[in-house]
Amino acid sequence: MHQVHGAAVRVVAGAGEDLSPDTCDGIVTTRPHVALFSLVADCTPVLLHDLRAGVVAAVHAGRPGMLAGVVPATVAVMRDLGGRRIAAVVGPSVCGRCYEVPEQMRDEAAASEPVAAAVTWAGTPALDIATGVVEQLRREGVDVTWVRGCTKEAEELYSYRRDGRTGRFAGVIMLTESPAGGAPGVAPVAEAGR
Repeated sequence: MHQVHGAAVRVVAGAGEDLSPDTCDGIVTTRPHVALFSLVADCTPVLLHDLRAGVVAAVHAGRPGMLAGVVPATVAVMRDLGGRRIAAVVGPSVCGRCYEVPEQMRDEAAASEPVAAAVTWAGTPALDIATGVVEQLRREGVDVTWVRGCTKEAEELYSYRRDGRTGRFAGVIMLTESPAGGAPGVAPVAEAGR
């Protein structure tokens, strides 16, 4: 993905398809052995799967993308491809205690996604994007596993807000085929840190 903090979702469909980056923040496939990933520093990575349907997705959800609905849009595309029992893993991101924003920005975000409104350690206006993303997933009926952790607080994770420069870590998902040609599985992915 060429991530732009929007709500566009790309489907990687057929063999031989051009796999060069596309401007989107959600990517979905039913193809085995195609790794999908979301690169983040402070934004929220989301990995989704329905193994029975054989469909997986990766989402990059920052504040603009969460508010634009990239997560529900990705779930909708997965359902169009047969997904019914979708589960998600939400990765670490900057937490509400550390994501200070102007009060007007917090109020605008809260008007769309109330649970995302937060307060920093210092008592200033803040946003908790991961909480907003988890709420959107739950409203969509998606089972959620939340790998908590704050990128600004955890030295082993990249954080532009902490370091003033960027690096990235990735959430990666890929369908595999079982050796007997049965139902697909999800490839295990090693944890990536600094």
